[in-house]
Amino acid sequence: MTARCRALARWTLMLAGMMLSALTLADAQVLRYPATQSPARPLEIYGALDNQLIAPLLADFHARHPDIELVYRNLTTLALYRRFMSANATSADVIMSSAMPWQYQIANRGLAQPLDSAAARAWPEAYRWRHELFGFTFEPVVIVYRRDALAGATPPDSHEALLRLLTHQRQRLKGRVVTYDPWRSGAGYTYATQDARMSPRYWELVAALGGVNAALADTTGDMLDGLADGRYAIGYNLLGSYAREFVADHPQLDMVIPKDYALVTQRLVLIPKRAPHPDTAERFVDYLLSRQGQQVIRDKTPLGAIHTALAGEGTALDLRKALGDAIHPIAIDPSLLATLDTLKRHSLLERWQREYTRLSDGPP
Repeated sequence: MTARCRALARWTLMLAGMMLSALTLADAQVLRYPATQSPARPLEIYGALDNQLIAPLLADFHARHPDIELVYRNLTTLALYRRFMSANATSADVIMSSAMPWQYQIANRGLAQPLDSAAARAWPEAYRWRHELFGFTFEPVVIVYRRDALAGATPPDSHEALLRLLTHQRQRLKGRVVTYDPWRSGAGYTYATQDARMSPRYWELVAALGGVNAALADTTGDMLDGLADGRYAIGYNLLGSYAREFVADHPQLDMVIPKDYALVTQRLVLIPKRAPHPDTAERFVDYLLSRQGQQVIRDKTPLGAIHTALAGEGTALDLRKALGDAIHPIAIDPSLLATLDTLKRHSLLERWQREYTRLSDGPP
């Protein structure tokens, strides 16, 4: 079997495992908010967003609309996509996910309906596709490191600085660095595609990660836990919305948004074309885009508000003011579909593995 065939076989097995795992976890968590006024009006939301993060938004929305009987189903990104598609787009009133390519694919296939409201019409074009798909959070991709582990070294405040650190401190950092595994993680794969577009030296960085035998993780949570307990000194490409609060509770850690360029992911929300309850769905999405909903995102979650009238820590306005042109939100456009193409995906993953193993002591 050729190396290319072996890599393709590995990818096929990985994908099958991801699908099985996702389906097993599909109904892991459900939040319910019963209506307190009659007549009750149903609203069912599928979301790939942890309960503790979405709960402040759901509670505030429900307080404003007590006649709505709200059910929120927390799924993994892949489980959400597969469940939605297998149900022929009929069971959910709203779906929202950080898996930007899959959300874009749903809308691009004509399976989303437009929202015609004042908030939707005023939403910045950079954070929507037509009036069918809306980004409602602003979450930078960051580097987290332990202060004690890097004593005497220059902190990695950019991709270039990280590359230098991995190169010059290779022996010191052996086994002490962690990042996403792009084979197993949708987020990791998406960030890899974006990094490869943004930086001509990205593949040098992948080789340097292999050179220190960087651990490969499935989630930001796994990486943060390893940084907190001292297994790792540096975590690369973590989701900032999860890292910000965690770092605030762990004073030995620092979080940096790379100053050369900072990728920003968005959670995308849409209303299915065949939503059973489009009236309540429209109310909810309109709320997410409203100043009131965005204030809750800013004040009660680490997700980052986009609304142009809102400033403060973690907001798009604040990050743009601090970093200017270095901020690079992942575009909501047809380029997202290219990341789902099987041959292109395999080609990028094959190169990633080849570069990673070039300087490493063994395969990832």
